[in-house]
Amino acid sequence: MKTLLKSLLLVSLLTSAFSLFAAQATAPTEAKRAQALLAKAVAYYKKEGDNAFAAFSRQGEFVDGDLYVFVLDSKGTMLASGGPSVVLIGRDMSTTLDPALRQQFAKTLAQPVTGKVQQTDYRWKNWADGRTERKHVYYERVGDRFIATGYYIPRATPERAMAMLDKAVKAIEADPDGTFRKINALDRNFIEDDLYVFAVDLDTSKFVAHGFNSRMVGTDFATLKDPGGNPVGHAMLELARGQGEGEFAYQWRNPVTTQVENKHAFLRKVGHYMVAVGYYTR
Repeated sequence: MKTLLKSLLLVSLLTSAFSLFAAQATAPTEAKRAQALLAKAVAYYKKEGDNAFAAFSRQGEFVDGDLYVFVLDSKGTMLASGGPSVVLIGRDMSTTLDPALRQQFAKTLAQPVTGKVQQTDYRWKNWADGRTERKHVYYERVGDRFIATGYYIPRATPERAMAMLDKAVKAIEADPDGTFRKINALDRNFIEDDLYVFAVDLDTSKFVAHGFNSRMVGTDFATLKDPGGNPVGHAMLELARGQGEGEFAYQWRNPVTTQVENKHAFLRKVGHYMVAVGYYTR
């Protein structure tokens, strides 16, 4: 039982770490926009105090496309919002959270004033598509107020998945061992949002690199099954050995959303390795 609990804890920590890393590795434009909007809001609040809430809660200078400012007090009450959460102003936000998030929320609100920007990520409903998705938030505590803004971590497209595969293939052709070390070290060239590279030795059927969980390295890919128990490893290996490249659809846990989703992988044979990158389609 203790071994099982340790394994579950490790998976949880790995997923959380990857989610934060994916947020930081996403399109830098999003992160910079969010940070700039937060800095602007904090400066305005320090000048105007709670009078700033009116400006934060209307369409104007504190809304940048899909980014907006929101403010909570240390008890968790929503005080201002320039986005859909404007309807929650005056409400205790902890009552709207999934039980799994309440502890994280309470811990965040207990943080002292540091004068520094903090960041976290959690799952929240995206008003643009109605889906609950991973959101990365920057915030700063000013007195009794938490001023924040954030963005949804984008889903990768087929084009981005193929571009990453092309990059990985070229790198492996030039330096296999060096590239595998980079992938296993979570090098940002081989990780982007919910995309990551994995590689398998076709002679041994074992993982030599995995861009999300390096503990997979050395394990038998041929015996890999999806969360529903369907064998996927053997089929992918046969495709790579037979055709040299191809596409394969299956279900897998998305490291960003933590949900089991439909995944579409592009794979290619490089020497005696199978290299693959997949994107999630829900």
